[in-house]
Amino acid sequence: MHRRMPGRTALAVLLVTTMLAGGGTAYASTAGRPRSGAAVAQARGMDSMKSDIATALYVVDRFWAGHWSQYFTGRYYRPNIFGGYSRGGRPAPFCGGRRLSYDNAYYCANGRYIAWDTDLMRRGYRSGDAWVYDVIAHEWGHAVQAHLNFTLVSRAAELQADCLAGAALYGAAADGTLRFEEGDVREIAAALRSMADETRWTRPGDHGSASQRIAAFDRGAAYGVPGCMGM
Repeated sequence: MHRRMPGRTALAVLLVTTMLAGGGTAYASTAGRPRSGAAVAQARGMDSMKSDIATALYVVDRFWAGHWSQYFTGRYYRPNIFGGYSRGGRPAPFCGGRRLSYDNAYYCANGRYIAWDTDLMRRGYRSGDAWVYDVIAHEWGHAVQAHLNFTLVSRAAELQADCLAGAALYGAAADGTLRFEEGDVREIAAALRSMADETRWTRPGDHGSASQRIAAFDRGAAYGVPGCMGM
């Protein structure tokens, strides 16, 4: 996935800078130190992932900011972005008095922020850049739920967030701010399978089965935000 834009390289740098200024993960400089080929490749991969994360944040926010009034009353609230944390780096933040766990991503209603385990993002990113778009769009879906009338929030809140992720990403593509590339749909399906209840790092009932998650995302992609309200 990529944001559709002229002057891509210069703007990509701007987006990464904006994300870091807003609380994203900080990465130590290695300038002047010799690095192995594997280290260089890893650094380039991290740079690419940071760029995709920044673009995903921009694209999803732009979709909701531009379309909120079409579907809901009241004001659109952009969630705060805590960004990444990891066991060996930036500590996980607290939410409601408890520190967030690792190997996961969250929307914290108490602080109205989105955060993710950087190692989780990195592992998923190896299979394709669509992973980070799906994770961010899903957590943004929870941020949307937090500002809806309770009658609109599904009891299957995780599946509704998957649906809202599909609505946002495909809606952004329809707006022309996001371009799907060959293989992105397969990557998203793989991401949803990886984070379904059958996997070792999720608890039964957290998110739904792989087939349920994919079906929910597809529903949002096909029917948009209104299709997610009757779940």
